[in-house]
Amino acid sequence: MQLSVWTYEGPPHVGAMRVATAMRGVHYLLHAPQGDTYADLLFTMIERRNARPPVTYTTFQARDLGKDTADLFQRAARDAYARFDPQVMLVGSSCTAELIQDDPAGMAEAMRLPCPVVPLELPSYSRKENWGAGETFYQIVRHLADRDVRPTARDGRKPLVNILGPAALGFRHRDDVREVRGILNRLGIDVNCVAPLGASPADIARIGAADFNIVLYPEIGDSAARWLEREFKQPRTKTVPLGVGATREFIAEVAALAGVDPEPARADGESRMPWWSRSVDSTYLTGKRVFVFGDATHAVAAARVAHEELGFKVVGLGCYNREFAREVRDAALAYGVEPLITDDHLEVEDAIAAAAPELVLGTQMERHIAKRQGVPCAVISAPVHVQDFPARHSPQMGFEGANVLFDTWVHPLVMGLEEHLLTMFREDFEFSDDAGASHLAAHSPSRHAEPVSASSAPKAPAIQEEDWTPEQVRGAGDNSLWTAEAERELKKIPFFVRGKAKRNTESFAAEQGRAAIDLETLYDAKAHYAR
Repeated sequence: MQLSVWTYEGPPHVGAMRVATAMRGVHYLLHAPQGDTYADLLFTMIERRNARPPVTYTTFQARDLGKDTADLFQRAARDAYARFDPQVMLVGSSCTAELIQDDPAGMAEAMRLPCPVVPLELPSYSRKENWGAGETFYQIVRHLADRDVRPTARDGRKPLVNILGPAALGFRHRDDVREVRGILNRLGIDVNCVAPLGASPADIARIGAADFNIVLYPEIGDSAARWLEREFKQPRTKTVPLGVGATREFIAEVAALAGVDPEPARADGESRMPWWSRSVDSTYLTGKRVFVFGDATHAVAAARVAHEELGFKVVGLGCYNREFAREVRDAALAYGVEPLITDDHLEVEDAIAAAAPELVLGTQMERHIAKRQGVPCAVISAPVHVQDFPARHSPQMGFEGANVLFDTWVHPLVMGLEEHLLTMFREDFEFSDDAGASHLAAHSPSRHAEPVSASSAPKAPAIQEEDWTPEQVRGAGDNSLWTAEAERELKKIPFFVRGKAKRNTESFAAEQGRAAIDLETLYDAKAHYAR
């Protein structure tokens, strides 16, 4: 087991909380100790929901382990039903309660509660949050869907569709649903239900009435959609409308399933990204190196947008949810990069440092990593913090979502160029290197290059050493092999490529066996890597 400061996903019962919190008339009874009662913080503080999540904990303590915890669970179940009067109750264990091997499903069934009970078997030590959300939604659909409900004959009626996957604590899910509803409205398609976000048990019961399913977030909706495809013969979409190209493909796919004309939705006047990405303000960013990491759906889509629609060069691509690793590996192969499938943020940090990107597209974790490395970052995927649940409408999907992506990704790079212009006035106290870059961390000193005074600059050793390693060339503090003159010249390089130039020069000096990095070494390294 590895101790970690950060984690990309919580245990699977957190995924179950996200589904329960997203729905109406559902309550989640979680067999858990006092220390696992943190749902309120997740949803009211981070997502800024105006109501507490519908979760009741048994909150057993250490002294309860010598007694009958089954009785404790049953009392909690009776109290939760009496207080909240749910239409459906979910029951399960947290990762800690799993160790004592109680059987919440069996105990709840034996109680004969007056409402349907959906048991959740979520293995906490082999699965994680997104899988838990997907499994919970699948079990809800499987238990509650009325198998006698089927689509009615068309006879002039509009096509009917389910939108599957959006949930609580999801990255821009609320706004994405609004955009997709707009697309469907222009196509003349009605929505049967959106689930789990905003759905009630009655909505799930009539889920079979739709002609087909739209899967917006495969991590959560795909398992249920596959089951509906088998049991109800409902086709499902496979395109996620992130970016202009994917949105157009999504419209064509939906229109084909519904048997309608796609043109009313394809001719969308709100799509400004294609023109912007061809404008002067954007084209000088062509070829910018970008590293992409997040959940598989958003990471693969972001890499496509970056490569095809903004002209960036994808230098890294990865995801943390291993259930969708195949999709990420296929995408990475197309861009000629090594896929990174890991939930270790330290491994991601090392990969970002090695790739030397000029922009990072990632999660809240990568935001911190990029800040430490002095690289701009845009968040594209959960896990996220409170600032990524804006009060305004800010989708990622659809044509308006593509506009948001352009703004979010390009503006940090444009600001980076402006920062370079400000270095022309570096002698001014406000624009000195110590002030830091305004679009990264204005409150802390810049980390792009450490100031070196001429008096403290190291002198070149008198004896030429052989087989210098990069670590020996870099040195540390007083052992640095950079001369003051070379340091001053290094500062003239734009900060957003200064780190790469510094690393290249140090590697060149090590390969050449140079005793010190002076002005001549800096110029020679520049000529070497320019070939």
